Amino acid sequence: MSGKRLAKDRAWELDFLRGLAILAMLYMHTSWDLRYEFGIDVCSYLYKNWFWTFIQPAIVVTFVSVSGMCSTFSRNNVKRGLKLLVVTIAMYLATFIIYTVTGIECLILFNVLAVLTCGIFLYALITFIEKKLNVDPKVINLIMGILGLYIVIVGCNIHYMDNAVDSLIFIPIGFDMPSVPIMADYMPLFPWLGVFLIGCVIGRICYKDKKTLFAGKGKVMTAVARPVEFIGRHSLIIYLVHQPIVYTLLYVIFMLIRAGR
Repeated sequence: MSGKRLAKDRAWELDFLRGLAILAMLYMHTSWDLRYEFGIDVCSYLYKNWFWTFIQPAIVVTFVSVSGMCSTFSRNNVKRGLKLLVVTIAMYLATFIIYTVTGIECLILFNVLAVLTCGIFLYALITFIEKKLNVDPKVINLIMGILGLYIVIVGCNIHYMDNAVDSLIFIPIGFDMPSVPIMADYMPLFPWLGVFLIGCVIGRICYKDKKTLFAGKGKVMTAVARPVEFIGRHSLIIYLVHQPIVYTLLYVIFMLIRAGR
């Protein structure tokens, strides 16, 4: 298949949705830096219950479920998982060193990259078993759907286990523990691994042919969607570098403002 045909058939809507989620995340993190890191009285939505109950979960659900859908397009999820694992470990080590040396509360022990890494490896294992045992794809979809839904339900009720144990090995699970240090970013497997698996099921059902569901979007939509699609296609690198860049820019801006007074 030619590169032109691949570009034409590419599921651009998934790139677009993931790009929107990344843009929303950038806005949220910038708002957080302004309000809580630099003490500017803006972005009051950050302490509103409606935001953390409806908007923030919607952003994360979009990003994680789309990542699950995209995994169904990959020819080698083991390779993808290994690459993401290396990036995840490197990020953890970097934040640990910065936290230890400077005391800045930037420590990351388990976040969205870890969830996606686990999800990709799990999906690779499931598809390996599917092919090895020649299991009906519909059966696999049903099992993954039930498992994903179960993980989501458990995750929504896991707070009942808060403080029941106190060991760092339980950090990926999702309940609060007394001795866990403050983390800059945290996303447990429950419920988010379930969201990823449900995304995989949607991808397998809706994208059997590995093609876009919205072909012929027109010139106007193409022009509007292209920048967001670009962000979606490069979501990992943007996720990794955005916070240091945003924080540094804001620091320089406010330093110049203070110097000019």
